[in-house]
Amino acid sequence: MTKVIITGAKGRMGRALVACAPQHRGIQIVGEIDQGDDLAGVIDRADVVVDFSSHAATPQIASLCAQRRKALVIGTTGHNDTETFEIKKARAHIPIVWSSNFSTGVNTLFWLARRAAEILGPDYDLEIVEMHHRHKRDAPSGTAKTLAEILAHVRSLHLNEAARHGRHGITGERKPNEIGIHSVRGGDVVGDHTVIFATTGERIELTHRASSRETFAHGALRAAEWVVKQPPGLYDMQDVLGLK
Repeated sequence: MTKVIITGAKGRMGRALVACAPQHRGIQIVGEIDQGDDLAGVIDRADVVVDFSSHAATPQIASLCAQRRKALVIGTTGHNDTETFEIKKARAHIPIVWSSNFSTGVNTLFWLARRAAEILGPDYDLEIVEMHHRHKRDAPSGTAKTLAEILAHVRSLHLNEAARHGRHGITGERKPNEIGIHSVRGGDVVGDHTVIFATTGERIELTHRASSRETFAHGALRAAEWVVKQPPGLYDMQDVLGLK
């Protein structure tokens, strides 16, 4: 039995994790932590911490997990460079699954986007469109960033130079090495992501639409069971699903 503590337990994803946990026979929730609660006081009960708190809280959670030698699953997004650096230091001591999206379908989209970019080559323009609910605080989504990173890697581009976050005014013709990234917010959309490959005469679109947070929750719990069996290091959902 894998004993799990959830941080960010009162948030949308935290509540989904608690609701889905009984469907996983190998999972036992031993702690539900949210803002103001003391993770350090209960962390020794757990084998793994599943973190869906906030990008600002994750570095401290990762540091505590490293000190207590507890595996970690990270689902927060929007980290700045300093936060990312601090989080990654923990991989020397504990196994971490850090993924922008825990859905099996989205991770299949990651794989398909890579293969499509490799097959289609540089003659196809690359655009990413993502939509989420009105309450989402960061843009673009972590999933859209991962898709852009995949496409940039295939094209041997530096994403910071290639990314075009929306367009406004007289922008001139589209450059071949651009990767367009567009964020839409509204309503209660759980998460839609489309990768567009467009060239003269045809267009290919790969789309994933999430209608429930349960798909992410089940993936994160699956990652929690997997990560406790791994040596220290940094992993993602592609590792969990055996897609690498």
